[in-house]
Amino acid sequence: MKPIVLVVDDEAAVRYTLRAILEEEHLEVVEAADGVEALELIDRGGIELVLTDLRMPRMDGMALLTELAQRPGSPRVIMITAHGSERLAVEAIKHGALDYFAKPFEADEIARVVTRSLETVRLSEENRVLRAELALRRFMVFESSAMRRVAELVERVAARDITVLITGESGTGKELVARALVKASARAAKSYVQFNCAALPRELADAELFGHTRGAFTGASAARAGLFREADGGTLLLDEIGELDLVTQGKLLRALQEREVRPVGEDRAQRVDVRILATTNRDLAAEVKAGTFRQDLFYRLNVVQLELPPLRARVEDIVPLAEHFTERCAHRYGLGEVRLSAATLAKLQGASWPGNVRELEHTIERLLALAEGPIIEADALLLGGPDAPTGVEDRGGQRVLKERMAIFERGLIAAELERCHGNQSEAARRLGISRPTLIDRLKKHGLR
Repeated sequence: MKPIVLVVDDEAAVRYTLRAILEEEHLEVVEAADGVEALELIDRGGIELVLTDLRMPRMDGMALLTELAQRPGSPRVIMITAHGSERLAVEAIKHGALDYFAKPFEADEIARVVTRSLETVRLSEENRVLRAELALRRFMVFESSAMRRVAELVERVAARDITVLITGESGTGKELVARALVKASARAAKSYVQFNCAALPRELADAELFGHTRGAFTGASAARAGLFREADGGTLLLDEIGELDLVTQGKLLRALQEREVRPVGEDRAQRVDVRILATTNRDLAAEVKAGTFRQDLFYRLNVVQLELPPLRARVEDIVPLAEHFTERCAHRYGLGEVRLSAATLAKLQGASWPGNVRELEHTIERLLALAEGPIIEADALLLGGPDAPTGVEDRGGQRVLKERMAIFERGLIAAELERCHGNQSEAARRLGISRPTLIDRLKKHGLR
């Protein structure tokens, strides 16, 4: 496919000459008579490079350059100047122009400048894609084009101090994407605070988010700053924000609009500087229509929406993910080198994975906890949800069920603690046990 170059000049004769030169270089050429017309063509997409005259009616070349510099993903610009206008050319370079040439021009000169500029654009785009994938690959394993598109979005919005709403089914990795956004942002070295919106009732959620004074409510034996102030200067992740009740939603909206919070029991508001990331597995637009989520808060959060595809929509990622989890779990369980057979990998690829990546991870953990040898065969894999039988039996003096289940429990607890960054209360909640029970299990398995 030929690269598309836009020629912008109010003189038809100049456009005709440039078209002839560029088409000789096997480029596709479109034309515009001024900056306004050029922007209309650029908005349609597909243009890789713009050659624009400096002086034109309605919108001149410098105004066009300035406008494009403010638009992410816009094509790069080569400026056409009059002879003796080197000062203006230098000014254009400072404003983001890739190169320039002066009238009158030579065909060979034009060809060299455009060819060199297109190569620069190509290399820049390749580097941008690599940077995007690198930012996300620090936290996630993927090979699919669907996740590469997610990586590109992460790279584009991470450095911009804007609110991002991360959507997708449970188990797709929304928290990991949030971490990638934080690490690639200007606030990476500042506080990163996470809040599970489903974890607390409304009264406690208010106090957790916005803080409270001593004695503000029963049990408030000491004042608390609140998560907004803990995250001041950094980032606050509101995990599963669709779980918040309408009253707390209203208070959250006010905090986002005013950039200040009022602790429970205090009359004076306090300023905060926090970037907000939010995740949800719900359709918030449908929740707005149903009256269970505030429309104004939805618009405030949905500045940029980043949707994660379910695992069934990116089958190419199943094998690399399974192999990654196998290696990690084998190390955690002390099993040495373990691998999945080709038949096992094929069976994993054919499953629907309603629980997405989290379900795949737990399946691999179960397989390795019950493994009898270095190769996991397909007959050890029984899919079908959490109530499916495990098919465990004692074969030929191998580890008995009790020992193997102890290994599985140890690995499961260690993995959950890792996911919760050592937060025992959160890990216990996710495991469905009390914190004292978790502490007993940690002692039992030597994890403390």
